Amino acid sequence: MNLVAGVDSSTQSCKVVVLDADSGALLREGRASHPEGTEVHPDEWWRALSEAFDDAGGLPGVRALSVGGQQHGMVLLDRDGNVIRPALLWNDTRSAGAAADLTAEVGAEDFARRTGLVPVASFTVTKVRWVRDNEPESLARVAAVALPHDWLTWRLRGYGPAGSSPLGPDLDALTTDRSDASGTGYWSPLTGRYDLELFKLAAGQDAREASPDGASPDGGGSAGVVILPRVLGPGDSAGRVHPDCFGSSRIGGTDGIPADGILLGAGAGDNAAAALGLGAKAGDVVVSVGTSGTVFAVGTSPGRDASGTVAGFADASGEYLPITVTLNAARVLSSVAGMLDVDFDELSRLALEAEPGAGGVVLVPYFEGERTPNLPQAKASFHGLSIASTTRPNIARAAIEGMLCGLAGGLEALRTQGGRAERLLLIGGAVQNPAVQRIAAQVFDLPVVVPSPGEYVARGAAVQAAWALAGERPDWPLALDATPEPDFRASIGRNYAKAAALVARGAGRAG
Repeated sequence: MNLVAGVDSSTQSCKVVVLDADSGALLREGRASHPEGTEVHPDEWWRALSEAFDDAGGLPGVRALSVGGQQHGMVLLDRDGNVIRPALLWNDTRSAGAAADLTAEVGAEDFARRTGLVPVASFTVTKVRWVRDNEPESLARVAAVALPHDWLTWRLRGYGPAGSSPLGPDLDALTTDRSDASGTGYWSPLTGRYDLELFKLAAGQDAREASPDGASPDGGGSAGVVILPRVLGPGDSAGRVHPDCFGSSRIGGTDGIPADGILLGAGAGDNAAAALGLGAKAGDVVVSVGTSGTVFAVGTSPGRDASGTVAGFADASGEYLPITVTLNAARVLSSVAGMLDVDFDELSRLALEAEPGAGGVVLVPYFEGERTPNLPQAKASFHGLSIASTTRPNIARAAIEGMLCGLAGGLEALRTQGGRAERLLLIGGAVQNPAVQRIAAQVFDLPVVVPSPGEYVARGAAVQAAWALAGERPDWPLALDATPEPDFRASIGRNYAKAAALVARGAGRAG
């Protein structure tokens, strides 16, 4: 039996799955936690990767693995391979001002044309600018800029700080993939190349893509140019896991490791890896309900939305992955459950007692402000309350309808950009709630399917590992937990749209 492994190095934790390469069946898994915060030293990811491999029983029999990781995180390396400062993660918003500056300097339309996105604080390019403006002493040491999955893949191959890694700090060995590169803000899904002018605008330094032929005489850094990871194609290999990673970093030991080593896949950003893990094809829309909500669809052409609502990312299969993000998702349900003093099961039961539309009660769930639409100062609010309609079931149902209507706004934004939408895959812990499933079939005007719970980012990374190993993308079956009966109710969306418009006008006046 050929085994492959996939890694999901997410914001909260590192997950590892070991699968049968032929069937995709899960054989074992492990996990380890990451520190909280919006900046984390990458050494913590390396520690957690080691512990997660140990928790999964090591890697005996595994012939290939690949790493999926949280997008946008900025890892700065010096000429000796040392991490210069803790990585700024996607959820670190201190670079919001840098995003506004870059947009003003380039223009939203031009930025969208060149990279498929308009800068927001999440993207790597804004974090690079923030370091230039606020930590010039750090910037002066920068020899390479990488992303989380790039750095982990590089370390697995045996590279790293001088004196503490088997192969030392060859920065030209850094690799990434098109999905993660497309979230930096200085790589173009249209051309498949870095936009080095945009990088220089952000960093104030020249840059070049890592050379596949090895170290270049300039070496990178202040005396030369900044090195950006070489972008691998779908199904490509980044190399092999260095045998000294095992034991020295406690990654499972060496027993059962193939004699020729473990092949490394290209790696991917988390959303692109999830799409691979789900087997998403053109026409599929994935709605992920986590701390935040994401709506993304596999497309056949690059996007360019000058409003910034839709980010035109690339995917990990050679296609494209336009995506929208809402800030308010599962926490909407936990907040309202807490207000009603019930658990999730009781919230579901209450919600299903109410009629569709919640008796006219609407929750606009902007508890954390909102990104889609872009209303960072907005607050959550209930609408349509009367003596008769203010019941616990209506409040519970309005919470679920409001959360899903916010995500439906992301779907509409994708459609506005020409995206195909034929089937909706609903994933995330919150969607195991029966009320969420049934109400989703009433909010979305698409057939809804609920895949069985699983680590789909890690599974998608394992797809990459199997692809690199066999030379073709595997076609593993997708297990489904539910297929709610279609029951679209347009009135739910209309009532929500009216209430959300009132909130938007109020937020505009407050701003």
